[in-house]
Amino acid sequence: MERSPDRRPDHHEAPHRQEATDGAFDDLLANNKKFAENFDLHGFDGVAHAGVLMITCMDSRIAPLEMIGLTFGDAKIIRTPGGRVTTSALAGCIAGVHLLNVNRIMVIPHSRCAMAAADDDVIIEKIRDASGVDASWVRFGVSADQRRTLHRDTEKLRNHPLIGDRAMVGGFYYDVDTGLLERWD
Repeated sequence: MERSPDRRPDHHEAPHRQEATDGAFDDLLANNKKFAENFDLHGFDGVAHAGVLMITCMDSRIAPLEMIGLTFGDAKIIRTPGGRVTTSALAGCIAGVHLLNVNRIMVIPHSRCAMAAADDDVIIEKIRDASGVDASWVRFGVSADQRRTLHRDTEKLRNHPLIGDRAMVGGFYYDVDTGLLERWD
């Protein structure tokens, strides 16, 4: 039996392909060359030396390592819209706990988060309005009730058979205006 192709926009050939030589990333590649000139962080083994894995939002106002006093090689960082424990984030936690020395997992949503301003339907409508493309198949799992959502996510991790008895799980809230973390769960 032949399967019909997946018609979601991220699973088929895009109608318009950008050329790799369009220059859109030239500034970033130049910055990387400067970074590499003084690169002295080689030789790390890839495990979380402080035993920490953090799931937080993709918001650029969050500096995950710095906000908890850690540095390169200390922690695993997973970023998702709204800092949610998505299927992919859950897989990262399982790998971290079993393969990468993780024994503490922090889940951290934050103040003034665009993903907490509404639920999925409103976010999807905004994307459709901005793009003209149907985005109804996308699920972010967001909610304006960050405390309840955080509790659900931490319980998902605490009760998972591959995580629960192997790592401590904590739910926190980050204030982007003060830089402070507060324990919520």
